[in-house]
Amino acid sequence: MHDDRNLVEARLKRVLNERVRPAVYPESVPLEVAVWHAPGEPVPVAEGLAATPAPIAPGAAWGAPWGTSWFTVTGTIPAQWAGRTVEALLDLGFNESSPGFQCEGLVYRPDGTPVKGLNPRNQWVRIDADPGEPVRLHIEAASNPVILGDPPFQPTRLGDKETAGTDPLYRLGRMELAVFDENVWQLVMDLEVLGELMAELPADGARRWELLRAVERALDAIDLQDVGATAAAARAELAGVLSSPAAPSAHRISAVGHAHIDSAWLWPLRETVRKVARTASNMTALLEDEPDFVFAMSQAQQWAWIKEHRPEVWAKVTKAVAAGRFVPTGGMWVESDTNMPGSEAMARQFVHGKRFFIDEFGIDNEEVWLPDTFGFAAGLPQIIKAAGSKRLLTQKISWSQTNVFPHHTFLWEGIDGTRIFTHFPPVDTYNCAMTGGELAHAARNFKDKGLARRSLAPTGWGDGGGGTTREMVAKAARVRDLEGSPSVTWEPPADFFAKAEADYPHPPVWVGELYLELHRATLTSQAKTKQGNRRSESLLREAELWAATAAVRAGAPYPYERLDRIWKMVLLHQFHDILPGSSIAWVHREARRTYEAVAAELNEIIDTAQRALAGDGDRTVVFNGAPHTRDGVPGGGALAVSGVRRAEARERDGGGFVLENDELRVEIDARGLVVSVFDPRADRETLPPGQAANLLQLHPDFPNKWDAWDVDRFYRNTVTDLVDAEEVSLADGSVRIRRSFGASAVTQLLTLSGRRLDIETEVDWHETEKFLKLAFPLDVHADRYASESQFGHAFRATHTNTSWEAAKFEACNHRFVHVEEPGWGVALVNDSTYGHDVTRTGSATTFRVSLLRAPRFPDPETDQGVHRFRHALVPGATIGDAVREGHFVNLPERRVPGAAAVEPLVGVDDDAVVVSAVKLADDESGDVVVRCYESRGGRARATLTAGFPVAEVVATDLLERPVGQVRHEGGAVPLTLRPFELVTLRLKRA
Repeated sequence: MHDDRNLVEARLKRVLNERVRPAVYPESVPLEVAVWHAPGEPVPVAEGLAATPAPIAPGAAWGAPWGTSWFTVTGTIPAQWAGRTVEALLDLGFNESSPGFQCEGLVYRPDGTPVKGLNPRNQWVRIDADPGEPVRLHIEAASNPVILGDPPFQPTRLGDKETAGTDPLYRLGRMELAVFDENVWQLVMDLEVLGELMAELPADGARRWELLRAVERALDAIDLQDVGATAAAARAELAGVLSSPAAPSAHRISAVGHAHIDSAWLWPLRETVRKVARTASNMTALLEDEPDFVFAMSQAQQWAWIKEHRPEVWAKVTKAVAAGRFVPTGGMWVESDTNMPGSEAMARQFVHGKRFFIDEFGIDNEEVWLPDTFGFAAGLPQIIKAAGSKRLLTQKISWSQTNVFPHHTFLWEGIDGTRIFTHFPPVDTYNCAMTGGELAHAARNFKDKGLARRSLAPTGWGDGGGGTTREMVAKAARVRDLEGSPSVTWEPPADFFAKAEADYPHPPVWVGELYLELHRATLTSQAKTKQGNRRSESLLREAELWAATAAVRAGAPYPYERLDRIWKMVLLHQFHDILPGSSIAWVHREARRTYEAVAAELNEIIDTAQRALAGDGDRTVVFNGAPHTRDGVPGGGALAVSGVRRAEARERDGGGFVLENDELRVEIDARGLVVSVFDPRADRETLPPGQAANLLQLHPDFPNKWDAWDVDRFYRNTVTDLVDAEEVSLADGSVRIRRSFGASAVTQLLTLSGRRLDIETEVDWHETEKFLKLAFPLDVHADRYASESQFGHAFRATHTNTSWEAAKFEACNHRFVHVEEPGWGVALVNDSTYGHDVTRTGSATTFRVSLLRAPRFPDPETDQGVHRFRHALVPGATIGDAVREGHFVNLPERRVPGAAAVEPLVGVDDDAVVVSAVKLADDESGDVVVRCYESRGGRARATLTAGFPVAEVVATDLLERPVGQVRHEGGAVPLTLRPFELVTLRLKRA
């Protein structure tokens, strides 16, 4: 019996590969082909269609890296093909790498109407013409290079058009008209489904043998020399086993047509615009052919690209949306990283994403669609809820290296107690192809058996691979109700979630962050991209604050359109392969230029508003954009001031220097290391005995794979402490330190500022496959520490008692990390870094900031050059101090000539309540919108006071839609907030 099974399975494989699949196209004739190579960047469709091409033959080389070639194919259907289905087979020279990671094409009719995309698994175009009629098609072909090669993760210069060269990458393949034999194709689908199902069933089970015998009879019925004539007979032998219904207890899979398209990754943003157009064309064509199929697409930015750049595709998309079959999903501007974006940026991802779908289609999505994002910050659930959504889908947590997540469907609870219904597809891929192996894995893998029975399968090739194929749809039709298989139904994500919630009314709860035990280095790679993001977020806060203040106080125009455009650009660059630093050199080169332009425009907006507010005069007006009072200037206000108080600086016995003021005494030795930070108020030393802070440490950094993404635990096995200094000197009350190592150099400036030791670090970085850390050992005994997240902070263990804690050896923070014993703590704040690690040695705790890496894939020159960072050590700090000082470091004072003091638009009488945004309402009504949150993790009673006449106060969601009236008296609004509660208020001006 075992031998019989092996023989039939081997026979099936060979007959399919060598006889049946080739018989799908039994006859063909060549097409004539001509090509025009666009010079430089892609050209508009009309220009490509109008160009004069030159003849080219199959086998000829074409396509310089990142080039665009317009092919024209012409031919005539033979007379003897009358009444038969005809397709054009168009092989651009596709290779064995995955769809979407090589050349691609979009087919047009002569009038410019898009037909469908071309990809390695989707090379056909149905021809609607009679014999003797001419056939003419145009192909906009992109010769995108294969970056993720074989073996993968090898350094390559192909990731930037400036270094990729001009040698052709591809050779034109088969370009033919062919007869399509529908019956043979259906036989292929039958045999594939049954063969894949057989392989997943128990070896000695009756159903497996039933399928095997049916397949054997079908193979006997095939005439290998005339497959077309015998395909119907072969299919008849399979009809019985294909009609046997699934068991009532079968796992139920909601198939969602999908094409996960990274908004940039191994290609630049401009190429994603075209990938989206190709995929959307493919999917609208498939929807016309397959009445049961449903396709969902996320990322409002990608929809906006279609609307702006491909109106002919947009027309087809909007028609399919109206029919309910091309479904907007997700409700975010892009599928962003969710660890590093700041509070307001994370909120605006939903504001701009949801508003686009509401404005364009009247659709308000309730699900968040983030299949590929690298872990989820603990502050995200309440942001989801505040945006009017209530469900989350992701798949990436299944990639975790150490611990297997215990649920597939559950409630995720965030830092404020908000719970979000969450699903991790057990199919463990967001590129499901409807294979029997994938479906069986989903059923076996589902961890909530006996309690729930539904899961979702995002189905289709992504990243320009064309989305769902007709083969996937055909397989889904066969397993809709098939014995031995999970049952599969096409439906939108919202329908799946509604059924899943109804079937599983009491799912388990997971509290805290959804940490991905992989891709930890994305918190550090491409430092300038991360720095650009943080600084853009800070500038946007200031631009909105001061522009709103100038509008209310001075009648200045509010730059609605400019701020909207800039926000969308910053949100785009938070995509989960841009901000994490895991894209090609081209992407990050463009990102640096974009951030420079964003900074220039926002600084101009800020300067214009502040000059309007400061008025005329010869004094210096200090503007405080932070939410807390600083040096007598209220948050969001300005004051004319003079004089700056500096700390005392003197030489230290034994070498080095001492910086001292009334609140701290800092000793820096001759090596430029901080050997003492004494808090006179607490009569306490900050550093452990014999240990030094401000210690730069260098590690080798060569992960097992995923260079820009990963740092593996073994990197810690080898470390070099950078203790040799070339200079330790005083410079205008600060201590200046210079070091060199390898091919790199570091210059630091240490300054005492109140209760803060500020550390400015400039690194001229020219290392390869190294990891640079900045260490601060602290004499604080604690089993947990806090790191800032969106609208609050989360705690992580300082120990490694369990594998879950040990796996978090590199984690994310925003502006601060904080550790404390009862009554005394220490904060470390930063202006632009995210990655860090925290360890314990006895009773001491060490914070280490991750400064720079030097991976060589996908960008071989990652982070080479000069970088500047700012950190501050704050001894004796509470969580409230950490919040305040974190804002101060990220929002420095601005000094403008003038004379006028500026009263804040709003003020709050409790520093625990932090104002995260002050702006004018997006509807251009002139109403003032204020967002605030409880920042310390406790209850807060506070009064928010408006500095202008207020007629009405309305509580809103993030999209500024009303959710309830708020009591106020004369512009004073009482607030009672739960721990980390987020509130948005709309103040209507009287």
